Amino acid sequence: MVYCAGAEWHKFKATDRHLVERLAERVDVLWVDPPNSVLRTLGRAPGEGSRFTDDLDEVAPGVWRLRVVAPPLASRPFVRSVSLRISRRAVARALDRLERGPHAAVLSCPEPIYVAPAGAVQVYFATDDFVAGAELMGRSARRLAWAERRQLARADVVAAVTRGLVDRFDIRPGTVRLALPNGCDARRFAATDEAPLPPMPLAPPVAGLVGHLNARIDLALLEATADRGVRLLLVGPVDPAVDPERFRALVDRPNVHWAGPQPTERLPSYLRAMGVGLTPYVDTAFNRASFPLKTLEYLAAGRPVVSTPLDAVEEIGSSEVRVASGPEAFAEAVVQALAGGMDADRVAGRRATAAAHDWGVRADSLLAAIDAAAAESPGVRPAGR
Repeated sequence: MVYCAGAEWHKFKATDRHLVERLAERVDVLWVDPPNSVLRTLGRAPGEGSRFTDDLDEVAPGVWRLRVVAPPLASRPFVRSVSLRISRRAVARALDRLERGPHAAVLSCPEPIYVAPAGAVQVYFATDDFVAGAELMGRSARRLAWAERRQLARADVVAAVTRGLVDRFDIRPGTVRLALPNGCDARRFAATDEAPLPPMPLAPPVAGLVGHLNARIDLALLEATADRGVRLLLVGPVDPAVDPERFRALVDRPNVHWAGPQPTERLPSYLRAMGVGLTPYVDTAFNRASFPLKTLEYLAAGRPVVSTPLDAVEEIGSSEVRVASGPEAFAEAVVQALAGGMDADRVAGRRATAAAHDWGVRADSLLAAIDAAAAESPGVRPAGR
């Protein structure tokens, strides 16, 4: 399988990497980074590959990563088209070196980095509502809408992280439509309650938020929660776009602690300190169509969740995810969730819910959709597992 992601392999572990690592337990995967400007490659340290040529190396069992060197100024229309042609040729060369032909090509970004050859299945996977989030990503909504229409027109399988998003797509007859929500690594959080407590000034249990603290997070909900006297733990990097004075005023409160960015192996410790996990998103079309990884990770750790209204909450379908809109209602839901304690049966139920959404389940769903598309198209090979 060729998997063209919207971010480089090493950037951060999000939807694409989680899914690909589980796919690789079933099929070999060629991961393709977005085209990388030759100017950026000049800063590569020794051992990070060539500065001027494409690199192909095995980064995980069954996963080969292709880094494509492209001209500078890739955002310019003409240069972008050149970069995309370079990427397609680089993928073809990499497949020749690996002595493999693709059964399927998955593109989780609107740009046509690669087009599956005859006999292979083309998949478009919308990991977010890209057009609605264009401004947040610093992209042109018009350009993304045009690119997405082209992807939809050629795809044999169209997938998206929520049912509402995939149902909105205008696709050609015969295309397989698939809701492919984010998942979780249930195994990684199974021993959360045995993890050592992290160093912090707050006594557990606390209300906690794990993830990027950016413009998608509604600070008013966190402020209202802290106003109620709730001990609040924030774990993750802060985006420069977040109002610095307002954020500093929040974390300077005696009942609020910001732990900063933490490696993934430490997350179970921070989750152990939590009595409830928070998903406090600003109400936008982009956010409503998203599927936050954190919500399932809280459940996998056995914690209840308080979330703003999202399509993802309906996809999960658990009473252990309380939904609340507005600062006062959100803060009250947090207080009630903390008062509920950690009943053993409810903890087990939360973990069972998360296990049903494991990344392995997501990988199997995608491969089944690819097989279904192959069965409808003579000459197309199934994914094969």
